[in-house]
Amino acid sequence: QVQLAESGGGLVQAGDSLRLSCAASGRAFSAYTMAWFRQAPGQERREFLAGISQSGSSTDYADSVKGRFTISRDNAKNTVVLQMNDLKPEDTAVYYCAAKRLPISRNQGQYVSWGQGTQVTVSS
Repeated sequence: QVQLAESGGGLVQAGDSLRLSCAASGRAFSAYTMAWFRQAPGQERREFLAGISQSGSSTDYADSVKGRFTISRDNAKNTVVLQMNDLKPEDTAVYYCAAKRLPISRNQGQYVSWGQGTQVTVSS
């Protein structure tokens, strides 16, 4: 399986932008569908944000972030990026990247590899 490590989190103000990166190591990164999830304080489940297919030709976004967040990947560099614009206090959470085989899914249970998470805090 692929190993994942997120970076780029931090403390920002409402309206700011932030770019999260996820570096993958291991075998065949390009064979994995990638996604970003987040887990807000007090929430049991992780919320799907965005997913991208193996080639990058297909993407899917949650309504809560559509138009503000953009997912992309670079298979040559084994990285997936989440560009976050116009951040809001309700975006405060720990952000995770995740990997799975086959099609994009919004179901966290289908993802086989997870990073350790990176904290994003948005102040009002």
